Amino acid sequence: MLRTVATKTLFDQRRALLGWAMSLLALVGMYAAIWPSIKNQPSMNDFLNQMPEAFRALFAMSGADMSTPVGYVQVELLSFMGPMLLLIYTVTSGASAVAGEEDRHTLDLLLANPVGRGRVLVEKLLAMVAGAVLLAAVLAVALVVEGAPAGMDLPVGKVVAAMAHLCLLSLVFGALAAALGAATGHVGAARGIPAVVAVAAYVLNGLGGVVDWLKPVRQLSPFYQYAGHDPLRNGLSWTSAGIALATVAVLTVAAVIAFRRRDVAA
Repeated sequence: MLRTVATKTLFDQRRALLGWAMSLLALVGMYAAIWPSIKNQPSMNDFLNQMPEAFRALFAMSGADMSTPVGYVQVELLSFMGPMLLLIYTVTSGASAVAGEEDRHTLDLLLANPVGRGRVLVEKLLAMVAGAVLLAAVLAVALVVEGAPAGMDLPVGKVVAAMAHLCLLSLVFGALAAALGAATGHVGAARGIPAVVAVAAYVLNGLGGVVDWLKPVRQLSPFYQYAGHDPLRNGLSWTSAGIALATVAVLTVAAVIAFRRRDVAA
């Protein structure tokens, strides 16, 4: 486990990842336990329908129906809570890849090993990818396994597709955090700027469907690539997945170039 930067990083995160996984299982379990009392309550849909259109676009996903398992999961998990949690993990991991090591004054020790800067950064990001995939898989298994006893039957293939898009969304902002950390060496900027960009992208996607002057740029939001085609109903969008992967690749290349060119602090 300690022979590569990626496996060493995952080994160091083992307790944190276990805590994340257990928390996600508990979160989905709570939603599953609440579902039987929600599904036969027309007042929930009435409440959603009475919300201003802008608020409904931001927090309820367009057309979500709380009386169905798919609509319930869209509103309670996929519209806000799920993205927020996975973004916290990937942005933190991405910021720690270089800026975190530099802030802890351990980067010089890491670079003293016979591995290039590019390899160190790429392996750090591979560890982030592995962690994000693990957490997305935990969510998928929890939704299917914990939801079934509560009558929250969800299509397995569509759940996997939705979690794949959620994972890709989180990796976009994790790669952005890594690039900023590699370019600046400041962990605060590497965490704070992606958080601000994520909020702006979330608002752009939500309001882009109801505000005319935002519609032309709505598709630039990573949240549109995540949810614009409604993966829990329609499955995986190869186009959206490809755009997200290309974005991660570009940010990774930018991070490697910036890291190689910058003088790092001891």
